Amino acid sequence: MNKIFVQDLLGWLDQQLKPALFQDYAPNGLQVQGKPEIKKVITGVTASAQLLQIAADKGADAVLVHHGWFWKGENPCVVGSKFRRMELAIRHGLNVIGYHLPLDAHPEWGNNAQLARVLGLVPDRADDGSGQPVVFGRGGLIWSGTLPPGMQTLGELGTQIETTLGRRPLLIGNSNQPLRRIAWCTGGAQGMFEEAIARGVDVYLTGEASEQVYHQAIESGVAYIGAGHHATERYGVQALGQAVAAQFGVDVEFVDLPNPV
Repeated sequence: MNKIFVQDLLGWLDQQLKPALFQDYAPNGLQVQGKPEIKKVITGVTASAQLLQIAADKGADAVLVHHGWFWKGENPCVVGSKFRRMELAIRHGLNVIGYHLPLDAHPEWGNNAQLARVLGLVPDRADDGSGQPVVFGRGGLIWSGTLPPGMQTLGELGTQIETTLGRRPLLIGNSNQPLRRIAWCTGGAQGMFEEAIARGVDVYLTGEASEQVYHQAIESGVAYIGAGHHATERYGVQALGQAVAAQFGVDVEFVDLPNPV
């Protein structure tokens, strides 16, 4: 199995994900420095203490996640769970690497792209010959498209989501409601529902729901689906990990730690 220098991996990740283009809520890239060389990478959705311990037990040199640390507005003091996580990483020499919005948005490995792939959604593509997805909303984080061929109702889409993601989604709307156009943004994007409504879609799919989206859905006639923050964001980091393994020949393993939210 190959080994690579941390800086070589970080340089390639930055080149691919282009974090400088995003105004994010947390730092992207290396968040905690560990061993200078990497042979094994554990990927996961969130850099939790459980994921770090598993990475250490498996002899990993780095964890690559979507949800890292040091979020804007949080208490900067290294106490409580933040201390326990950081102590684990430092004690075991784990490099903690996180990419948030850049991984949501990537046209191939991103969470939106990969959720479309596993659910069979057909993204709108630019008509300029580039084949790039059509995006809108804050930061260009919302994708739009059509449902899988043959799928016609909210109930059918809900069943497909439950089967694929392994959890029952929250559906707001009539199960027999006819659907054609869909917009989606993985994770906690309930605050962008109005932008999807204005786009003229029939249904909006994201990870979480807030109290007000019920009223927005009923009053607009646009169905709403909350399919789970973790559940909708499992696939981007897996795709990114596979790309890292293909590029560098290092051992990459995805660890899924189910989260009901």
